[in-house]
Amino acid sequence: MGCPLCDTDGGLVVARTPRFRVVRVVDGDEARRFPAFYRLIWAEHVTEFSDLAVTDRHACMDAVTEIERVLRSLLAPTKVNLATLGNVVPHLHWHVIARFDWDSHFPAPVWAAAQRDEWPGGAAARLAQPLPSVDAAMARALATC
Repeated sequence: MGCPLCDTDGGLVVARTPRFRVVRVVDGDEARRFPAFYRLIWAEHVTEFSDLAVTDRHACMDAVTEIERVLRSLLAPTKVNLATLGNVVPHLHWHVIARFDWDSHFPAPVWAAAQRDEWPGGAAARLAQPLPSVDAAMARALATC
């Protein structure tokens, strides 16, 4: 059985470098409830962050920081969640998720039970910027990583 993050892009590709790609989650409940849900996926199949060489660790965290910076700048979220779990898919990837006090799960984690009903008309309608604009800004920010 293959690795889904080696075999597929894992979402809508926003940026791709020789070391990693950044995708926006576009399918399923996560995309509907948390439209500004991005993942940085390491290109090489490694399981743990500590598997990376020191220069790669720095590049990875610099990119995660840029993703967070773009989300904060354009969407003004209440909080940005960062996580790297890999329990289900043991391929190094970071979740970078813009969270808002109006989202269905806030302040609980995105994987917890919903705290309230979803926003009528969809969460993406509440964002300060359309997602393609966020994607384009993110691609520009990551071009130097």
